[in-house]
Amino acid sequence: MDLQAWRLAAASALGTSHAKTGAPCQDAHGWALIGEDPILVLVAADGAGSARYSDSGAQLAAAELLDSVRGFFADGRTLEEITRETAQGWLGNVVARISHRAEVDGCSVREYACTLLAAIISPDHACFLQVGDGAMVVRPRGDDWAYIFWPQHGEFINQTVFVTDAAAVDSVEFSSQAGPVDEIAVFTDGIEALVLHYASQTVHGPFFDQMIQAVRALPSDGFDHGLSEKLDRYLSSPVVCERTDDDKTLLLASRLPAQTPALPEAP
Repeated sequence: MDLQAWRLAAASALGTSHAKTGAPCQDAHGWALIGEDPILVLVAADGAGSARYSDSGAQLAAAELLDSVRGFFADGRTLEEITRETAQGWLGNVVARISHRAEVDGCSVREYACTLLAAIISPDHACFLQVGDGAMVVRPRGDDWAYIFWPQHGEFINQTVFVTDAAAVDSVEFSSQAGPVDEIAVFTDGIEALVLHYASQTVHGPFFDQMIQAVRALPSDGFDHGLSEKLDRYLSSPVVCERTDDDKTLLLASRLPAQTPALPEAP
């Protein structure tokens, strides 16, 4: 199969419920391409609505996880060496960074509560870790879109686990998989209802089929600011906001060649 270099776009959009109250977007995201034969890293975090500084918590969590992953590879380690214990160590770094901020601010760590998802992908191996809700979906070659982990919800849909919870390290979902991953989407719970079928626990493939076309068609490899701005407008558009009032984050990456670009226009 002919492949091109990774192309990606990402956005975190303010939800209408927070816009009405003047609250900031409590989602955050980050990405990196590491090395000459680049390893793709995608990270998303979603601050808890009940936590006062969860926007800062989400930003700190995403930044710290990216720093931990960069440090791991800077030490000459390989993706195949990442284990569940490695991921738990990174979560420990995240909690330590948030705890330091909380101490400086004179607040409880709980006020920075957030979820965290990350995908780390080389040409022939991939690792995934997740604490809380949101999801990551991939499309194996010749197959349909499939989720890595089903969102971690409690008894109710708005309940989940946060990185600042005492049980977070033990609750982390971790997967290390041999084989190529050519396309991936990472998203927070703000768009779960649009792209996942809760009853059947399946992925709404047509949504990602359409969205990924514009990423494939990007003329240059790496992160594309123009498409990311367009993605932000789409996530903020009525067609999305009529179905969810939450903050929304979506990261899209592909290394498959272009077919037909068709990212939906924001009304």
